[in-house]
Order: sequence, then C-alpha cells, then structure tokens
Amino acid sequence: MAVYTEVPDGELNTFLAQYDLGNVVACKGIAEGVENSNYLLRTTLGTYILTLYEKRVAREDLPFFLGLMEHLAAKGLSCPTPIHARDGQTLHELCGRPAVIVSFLEGMWPRRPTERHCQQLGAALADLHLKGRDFTLSRANALSLAGWQKLVEATKDRADEVEPGLGKVIVDELAFLNAHWPKDLEIGVIHADLFPDNVFFLNDRLSGLIDFYFACTDFLAYDLAVCLNAWCFEPDHSFNITKARLMVQAYQSVRPVPSVETAALPLLCRGSALRFLLTRLYDWLNHPPGAFVKPKDPREYLRKLRFHQGAASAGAYGIG
Repeated sequence: MAVYTEVPDGELNTFLAQYDLGNVVACKGIAEGVENSNYLLRTTLGTYILTLYEKRVAREDLPFFLGLMEHLAAKGLSCPTPIHARDGQTLHELCGRPAVIVSFLEGMWPRRPTERHCQQLGAALADLHLKGRDFTLSRANALSLAGWQKLVEATKDRADEVEPGLGKVIVDELAFLNAHWPKDLEIGVIHADLFPDNVFFLNDRLSGLIDFYFACTDFLAYDLAVCLNAWCFEPDHSFNITKARLMVQAYQSVRPVPSVETAALPLLCRGSALRFLLTRLYDWLNHPPGAFVKPKDPREYLRKLRFHQGAASAGAYGIG
C-alpha cells in the first residue's frame, strides 16, 4: 500500500455520498506498499480502507480482483470485502482514478515471522485455494514466463549496475525455466503476493489476508513457492528449513499436495525468486528521483535464487 494520489476533502465527501456509510470522521494515507493509493477511512458508521487504483493496475482486471474478494469472503475467508454503493456497484471513480471502499481487517503484519506464523500461513493459503476452486472468473498470470521474458529484455543491459554478472544470471535462469517449467500441476486461483505485510495477525492468530491485486489463475503450488520465498528466509539470508516444513505440513493438512507438486517445488521456488528479482530490478533501475516509495533491493532475491538453484529435491525444504 502507498499514497500516490491526494484526495481533497470535497471530492472525498462527494464520493462517500454514494454510499450508506455515514460521514467522514478521518481519512489518513497508508504509506506501505508500491502499487495503489490507500487510505484508512473512518466514518460515523465504521472503519474502512479506501483504495485508488494507479496506472500499474489494469482497469479490466478489477472485476476479477473485486469479485474474488467477495467470493472468498462469502465462503468464510477473512479478507477485505468490497462495499457496494447505493447503485449496487463496488467500483466508482475518485480523483480520476478507479476507486473502491473495502472492509477493514483488525490485526498487524509480523515484522519477524515466527515458526507459528509460518504454520498458520500454510493452512490459510490452502484454505484460500480450496475456497477459490468454484470462482468462475479467471485471469492469466501476467508475471509468469512471458512476463519474465519482457522484464529480462528491459533490464539485462543495465543489470550489472546492481550486481556484476547479474545480466547473465537472469538470462540464463529464464532459459532454464523456459526449458523445464512444469505443465501438469493443478491450476486455480492464487494470491501470488502473500508476503508477511499482506497477512494480519491478532493476539498471535492469523486474522486475515489482504492485497489481492496480483491474484490470478496459475499453479496452486506456485503460490506455496512464493510463500516459501517470502516467509522462510532469515535476515542473514539463511533458509529456515523448520519454518518451511511447518508451513508445508499445515498446508497439506488442509489440501493434500500431490507428489508431482512436491517434486516441482524447487523449480517453482526458482521461478518465484526470479519473478521478484526481476520486478525489483526493474523498479530499482527505473526509480524516479524524489519518488515517494523506496524501491526494494533486488539482490535479496538473487541470494534466494542461488539457494533454490542448489536444491536437488523437495528435501531441501524439509519435505518428503
């Protein structure tokens, strides 16, 4: 989450008049994240999140994102629920941007994920996958092989400015993944960006999942690979095999993982690491001076990629 578009009081009041949510008490920008403009909105009737979608989110994808959140919430998953205006629609326009109001979730995201956090996250991810099985809309993953190819082309010539030899690393890794990427795994709705700052805990219990704006239709096991990358490495860049084992075991307790998916995990983890290496690399190389949001260091995911390149089997993750 972040703030790119400032919302004047008059425009906010006009926008809110379309809803039955009372009057504005306070509206404060949320600084975290990189994609959209987000505000904590308090009214006389409750607390909500106001999101203005910026240019990196395609308007044609919004029905998928909003519909998915409604679907999952109706199934009992704790996630933000889009609020309908009096005209029955959830999506409107504010300050020239598509905008939505969603329900507010209590909780905080874990700055230092523990083994217990990882275990609960594994079960919640599997629950999301099961509850999403009958969602009728689909959206291709724009950040899979074809998307990685575009990012490699856009960054390879300057990649060595960040790390000597990085240009060759990303070209070679993409070639490897293109040659070996699996084709026979279960496909369904995935979150695709379930980092710790998108998972809330309250009194040490998982209270909700947020930020579905990379959600798409792809291999379910790829979502697990994203989480292994995001949750199971320590600040010194070492891989915590206990966290990984607990996460996967908790996931399997809700959705049993076929052996073909388990065997593919090292490859899927490599793909996930390359995906975040490339998007961070692109943002690092194209960061405008004075921009509000500081880009994340892509070298973190270069280290993770190197770990996965050395994983001979799922045993490297404590599985099997």
